[in-house]
Amino acid sequence: MNDRPARAAGIGRAGMGDRPVRTGTGLTAETAVRYALVPVRRLSLDAVARHSGLHPDLIRRFVALGLVDADRDAAGHLVFDPTAPAVLARIQRLRSGLCLNYASIGLVLDLLDRISLLEAALRERGTRSENPPWT
Repeated sequence: MNDRPARAAGIGRAGMGDRPVRTGTGLTAETAVRYALVPVRRLSLDAVARHSGLHPDLIRRFVALGLVDADRDAAGHLVFDPTAPAVLARIQRLRSGLCLNYASIGLVLDLLDRISLLEAALRERGTRSENPPWT
C-alpha cells in the first residue's frame, strides 16, 4: 500500500485499484472510503515498455520526474494504468516535436491539463466565446 498522500509528486491516484482511499479526517461525499467494484487492470513495467517501445529505465526516470503516474504492488514493483503508454507517447511527441527537456515537458503537460480543465468547465457552464478555440 502506498503511504504517500494521493497525487503527491504525481504518483498514485485517489480511488484507483482495490484499496480504500481516505482523504480526510471527516467523512463526506467527497472524502468517503471508496472501493472499486471491478478490479482495475494494471500494467507492469515490462508491459508498458513493450507497448510504448521505451526502455524500462527511461520509464522509471519518467516516474521519478513525476511525468507518469505509477503505484507499487505488494512486491514493490511499479504498476501503471492502462493509459500509461498513451501518456508516454505524448511525452515523446513533445520531446521530439518541440525539442524540450523533461523538466519543461512536465510544465507543458501541467499547462495542457489545466487548459483541458478550463475548457471542460466552460462546456459545463454552457458559455461560449465569440472566437473559435485556438486548438
